[in-house]
This record gives sequence, structure tokens and C-alpha cells, in this order.
Amino acid sequence: MAVGENLVEVGTLSGVYGVKGWLRVYSYTDPPENILSYGPWLVGDGAPVSHEVLDGSVHGKGIIARLAGVDDRDLARGLVGATIRVPRKRFAQAGAGEYYCSDLIGLQVRNHDGVAFGEVLDVMETGANDVLVIQGERRRLVPFLVPDVIRSVDLGAGTMDVDWDADF
Repeated sequence: MAVGENLVEVGTLSGVYGVKGWLRVYSYTDPPENILSYGPWLVGDGAPVSHEVLDGSVHGKGIIARLAGVDDRDLARGLVGATIRVPRKRFAQAGAGEYYCSDLIGLQVRNHDGVAFGEVLDVMETGANDVLVIQGERRRLVPFLVPDVIRSVDLGAGTMDVDWDADF
């Protein structure tokens, strides 16, 4: 991993599975099993440790994985709660008009009248459509509907223009 490399949080290690070091994985990817193809994983906060994904599968409604160097339950237990990150470059290029949620975080949002709404803090999945959580002078929830609400996204400039009333 290069210093300053853009890392994307793709999941967390949520529990242990069995006695041979397998871990339960809570995946943020869609579909969830895609997380298994993004290895090696950088596990932990601060100075994450690289772990090769040796094996993994869908198990019930979740994902389980076996990581290199984690071969017993005690070692696995020590990783529970750790964040899983991967370099952004491992993701396929998004198509025209498509964005990874992680690319939207941090964008500065203005409406069609030039009113600054603030910064995108999160993207919530609601089922019908995603919703942007924007924090400025107050918190706003804006549906991510292109082109009805989201007029333009400029990742290079770090900006997003929306057709949304400032009073909402």
C-alpha cells in the first residue's frame, strides 16, 4: 500500500465462526459477497494490517472468511470489530452517471439557487432510492435521484449541484 493511497471501507469483521480462525464479515458491498474478491484486506484502524483472503463464502444471510495468519479462534476474536478497507483502485471504473457511495462522501453541495447546503456525510440506502445525508448549517436529507434532484456531480472539483429547496 502506498502512502496516501485512497482507501475505501468495505466492511467490518463482526464475529468469529468456528474454532479454526474463520470470521463473520459484515459487508458494505453490493452484492455482499463481492467483498471476497477485493483482497488482500487492510484490517484495523490507524495502521491497518494486510491480510490475504484465503477462503470465503456466503453462509446463511452473511459472509464468512478465512484470513492468512489467523488460524485459531483466539486470533480471530482479536480482530472482531475491525474495519476492512481496500485501495480504491481495486474497484472497476463507474459508468457514466454512476458513482460509488464512497466517492460522494465529502462533496460540497449547492442548490440551483447557489445556496451552500454543506458536505455529504453519508449515503443511506432506503430501498426505493439512496438518500444523501448533508451537513452544513443544519442536516439535510436529499434523495439521490439523477437527473430530477441531482443535477450534476463533479468529482474532480468535489462539488454537487442539486435541485432542492433550501427550506427542506
